[in-house]
Amino acid sequence: MSNTERQTIIQNIETEKNKVSCLYKIKEKTESFTKTLFLTLFDKSINVEEYMNLLELEFKGLADLVCFEDDNPCRDKWTEYMQKLPKILKQLNQDAEFIYENDPAANSVEEVYLSYPGFYAIAIYRLSHELQKFGLPLVPRLMSESAHTLTGTDINPAAKIGVPFFIDHATGVVIGETSVIKDRVKIYQGVTLGALSVDKNMINKKRHPTIESDVTIYANATILGGKTIIGKNSTIGGNVWLTSSVEDNSLVTHKPQIQIKSK
Repeated sequence: MSNTERQTIIQNIETEKNKVSCLYKIKEKTESFTKTLFLTLFDKSINVEEYMNLLELEFKGLADLVCFEDDNPCRDKWTEYMQKLPKILKQLNQDAEFIYENDPAANSVEEVYLSYPGFYAIAIYRLSHELQKFGLPLVPRLMSESAHTLTGTDINPAAKIGVPFFIDHATGVVIGETSVIKDRVKIYQGVTLGALSVDKNMINKKRHPTIESDVTIYANATILGGKTIIGKNSTIGGNVWLTSSVEDNSLVTHKPQIQIKSK
């Protein structure tokens, strides 16, 4: 290959890269911030004061990367966010107790903290949700994607989720951006709270369902639509496909039609 051809290839790459390029260190730094945040709140060997100083540095470094305005207020959000952490930790302790009380496989609350992917996904959701409310760009979504990568659970940080909340097994759970989940809801693996259709002009519209308090949704159920409301104290069985509301105290089941014949 001639030097001219090589330079042409490089120029073409640079031209295309300029259309889509981003700073991947934002993702790496967000993953580091998320890990530090979780350890600060849940590891007893961690010195909280020392790690709060570290978190502040990591947060301000991230804010400098994602906030592009000259008059950048994002760094100042740390103080407000720090004030929210005790309340978030209290909520997460309630989540862990709720999981322990409702899962016969859980031998201790410590086991929930250390080994339950559903708890980890809820933890990162609650921590990212507060940053989402502050309007910090990119970081909340990257935090939730960090948890998604580790747990297989995709919770949009803009969703609104009550306390306590229980996700069992976690893998495959999808909770969309405009979902509303009230208190004491239990969700099993593979559940999707999604939109009926996807179109860019539906931005800022409620596209995902509302789950009222004390509802249980079993594995692989799919509930779609912004107007869909699952009434209080209802149970949604496994593999159910719902696109309309159900009243309080409903039991919704899916009747399989599997035929088994001798060969």
